[in-house]
Amino acid sequence: MLLSRPMLLLQWVFLIALATVNGNPPEEPIKCSTNFTNCTITNYYGTFPDHSICQAAEVTYPSSEDELVSVVAYATHANRKMRVATRYSHSIPKLVCPDGNDGLIISTENLNRVIEINQEKMLITIESGVTLEQLINEAAKSGLALPNSPYWWGLTIGGLLGTGAHGSTLWAEGSAVHDYVVRMRIVTPGSAGDGYANIRTLEENGDFDNDMKAAKVSLGVLGVISQVTLKLQPMFKRSVTLVTRSDTDLSNQAAIFGRQHEFADIAWYPSQKQVVYRIDDRVSSNIPGDGLWDNLGFRAVASVALAILRSTEDDLEAKGDAAGKCINGKLTSTVLINSAYGLTNDASGGCLNDPKDAEITACPWDPRVNGLFFHQTTVSIVISKAKYFIQDIQKLVSIAPESLCGIDMYNGILMRYVTGSDAYLGKQEDSLDFDFTYYRSKDPKMPRLFEDVLEEIEQMAVFKYGGLPHWGKNRNVAFIGVIKKYKNVREFLEVKEKYDPLGLFSSE
Repeated sequence: MLLSRPMLLLQWVFLIALATVNGNPPEEPIKCSTNFTNCTITNYYGTFPDHSICQAAEVTYPSSEDELVSVVAYATHANRKMRVATRYSHSIPKLVCPDGNDGLIISTENLNRVIEINQEKMLITIESGVTLEQLINEAAKSGLALPNSPYWWGLTIGGLLGTGAHGSTLWAEGSAVHDYVVRMRIVTPGSAGDGYANIRTLEENGDFDNDMKAAKVSLGVLGVISQVTLKLQPMFKRSVTLVTRSDTDLSNQAAIFGRQHEFADIAWYPSQKQVVYRIDDRVSSNIPGDGLWDNLGFRAVASVALAILRSTEDDLEAKGDAAGKCINGKLTSTVLINSAYGLTNDASGGCLNDPKDAEITACPWDPRVNGLFFHQTTVSIVISKAKYFIQDIQKLVSIAPESLCGIDMYNGILMRYVTGSDAYLGKQEDSLDFDFTYYRSKDPKMPRLFEDVLEEIEQMAVFKYGGLPHWGKNRNVAFIGVIKKYKNVREFLEVKEKYDPLGLFSSE
């Protein structure tokens, strides 16, 4: 039965009220039937874009670089396929899947130590399984900060480097964490004379600088990152103001807003013709205030509230009720704006850290409960073309005004600024990253409401405007012909051939 507007509002008030309860951490993405053999692996979401679950013959959890070397040597000698898994397996595509059923999964869950903090040089050296949350907290103890990062703190340093994860800025060193890397140690397959494994040490502007450019964003096809050294900055304060305006001049403002404010981003609600500009800048540490960003979307939520949300959305989809989606989308954006999106500094993820509670609460997307289930299309379009992409979306909304209400239910279109990088598989030039989150049916044969409009936008972003997909997100269509969009792909493949000539870390 279609819920009335008052009921929908009550539903969302209920959700937000319960978003502060203790959470139930996500389950392990790797499951084995016999100790560490005969395993399956999926992602944080419980399924990949093609609804498959990957098989692997074995999983191993090295807890030191020496153990990691032994694992890679063992698999190389046996000519076994390998892939690397992280603590929460947070990538949507099947990056973690080894070929066939005889593969070996190497988990970095136990490679989770901070090795050294050099306060004078403002450097931190960590193992690849350290989470972004750990990195931020440990750096802060020494009065240091990573100036830019993704918004979700459950990523590991190895995972976010492998996929090129980023925050939002066009200033200074840039928005991607890999552009703050000054040294890496990576374990790769070796010859019999090398003991079947090599430890390669790479430094910024060092003897193997080209190798470093390949390894900073590698999709895990070069080997296993063991250690990473990042350059930090003295801790600083940020002032955040959220300004809501009409989207009439968004196509012009988008190109200049990121140059005006260091950590700017934009939330766009196209069906409402409304934009929320995040004015986010450094300020003096003497300015009063000690805020915290605990993003509402990353907080623990009562499972019963998640079930209500999902069943309501399923009902709207089944009935083809676009008007109901528009009401729900408007209420969603109203709640988010009125709660300042959870601003109460860099990243958030409160649902990860609380003790188990028998799944009474969960992260909103936890597959163990009937919670949110969605697609994410995330594509970066160069700044000079972003204006025209925005205008194309506005034209579609003018033709079908209710077509993008479903996106509003997932915080609209998040637009973040990303800088060009010297990483071979990083962003090629300064771009605007468009992040669309929208309903996904659990029945793969069930079409979505206004699926044609959403796929038209997706295809325009990828093909008409030549957008680069986020390596850790997206449906499979976003990766069609993607390798041709990178000017240094030949150099990357040369490093790959040198590091892993047998393709043991490559998969489908």
